Amino acid sequence: MRSIKFSLLIILLFTVLFEANAQSKKGTLATLESVFFVGEHEQEYEKLVVNYKTLLFTVADNDMNLAFDEWTNLMKDIEAFSTKSNIDIKGVKVWINVFWSSNGNIDYIVFHPKPDSKNMDYEAVRSCFANFIKTYQSPLKYSSKFSHYGSANFPIFSRSLIGPEK
Repeated sequence: MRSIKFSLLIILLFTVLFEANAQSKKGTLATLESVFFVGEHEQEYEKLVVNYKTLLFTVADNDMNLAFDEWTNLMKDIEAFSTKSNIDIKGVKVWINVFWSSNGNIDYIVFHPKPDSKNMDYEAVRSCFANFIKTYQSPLKYSSKFSHYGSANFPIFSRSLIGPEK
């Protein structure tokens, strides 16, 4: 009887250790794709939010105009890249979260189409974003990783086109 209890205890211990190991591998950022939809990799996404906790606003020296301009320029660069890639994103509306490394490279883009967005193949948008971040270098640098969550409606109109605020 004692050996059966001991055997069951050992089996239970190995089961718990195996499950813990599987969970830790499932939630790793090392194998995470650089662009994905909100809701696809929830555990990894939560880790990104924690690991990239510095905001774009902070990187822009708490200057709302500078942060807005940097965000707008990024969206305009994405739009220009999509045009060069023959992917028409005019009419696309997304919620988007961008995660930068401290040197200004984009590590991840997580996005989700808005309900009133243009109906299109969003795998093409995902592919466009993935190719974009391979070539993009932000002028922003910071002592830590940073991120910004916002929305984008393409085409992008900047203040330089619509005039300054009054």
